[in-house]
Amino acid sequence: MKESGMANLTLVYGMRLLPADEVASVGEAPIALKNGHEAHVTMHVLEGSREAIEAQLRLSIDAFFDFYPEI
Repeated sequence: MKESGMANLTLVYGMRLLPADEVASVGEAPIALKNGHEAHVTMHVLEGSREAIEAQLRLSIDAFFDFYPEI
C-alpha cells in the first residue's frame, strides 16, 4: 500500500560473483533517464565467503535506507 505523499521509487542494482584475484577495478554504471539526463550508480565490492558477503550485503542495504529516512 502506498502512503499519500510517498514517491514511487525504483531501486537499481546489479550483482556478479567473480574470483577475488581477477578484479582489477570497479567503476560507475551509467543510467539513462527519460528526461535525457544520465545518472550513475556507484558500484560496491564485497569480498569473502558466501556467508561474509551475505552479512555485508544485509548491512549495506540497511545503511543505504538510513540515508533516505523520508522513505
